[in-house]
Amino acid sequence: MPEIRRYQPSDLDTLYRICLETGEAGKDATHLYKDPKLLGYVYAAPYAVLSPETVFIAADEEGAGGYIVGPVDTASFDARMEKEWWPTLRPFLADPKDKPYKTWTRDERMSYLIHHPARTTERILDRYPSHLHINLLPRLQGKGWGTKLIDRWLAEMKARGSPGAHLGVGTANERAVGFYKGYGFEEVERMRDVIWYGIKLG
Repeated sequence: MPEIRRYQPSDLDTLYRICLETGEAGKDATHLYKDPKLLGYVYAAPYAVLSPETVFIAADEEGAGGYIVGPVDTASFDARMEKEWWPTLRPFLADPKDKPYKTWTRDERMSYLIHHPARTTERILDRYPSHLHINLLPRLQGKGWGTKLIDRWLAEMKARGSPGAHLGVGTANERAVGFYKGYGFEEVERMRDVIWYGIKLG
């Protein structure tokens, strides 16, 4: 049976891999990116590097098969990202902003996010200051491990004083939308093709 444990530095490469292999609405995105670390640069690795105490791993006999990441305070974390994480990547990744958007490759879209990080609105942060990303490889999907990871992570957020947590999910990812609704997340707002969900703690 899988177990949920705290992140260890030796898990970092596995986080990159899981992020890529679940990067297309929960399906493998390996064939979509030339740089296999691009998705992880944005959605996995910085959390492990800057906030390892709030990263949890689902591991079975084959090793790590899923993770949940996310900081207690999104605004403070974003500030650290701007100071400590993004500057290490930008010199090596071209900003495609001067090219027509319709011509951008998947790699260029991610590079743009590294040069121009998205910011969560104050409306959301005021009520739900923590945020999360969660991914499970197929062998752990549909077996309750997503729920267990979120249970563990939310308990950590509550213990650290957070009043609420949020996440964003693409409208096309119907499985994820159903999962978060079933868990108890409530829709906060919609922006283009992304639904923002929040959950109160305590």
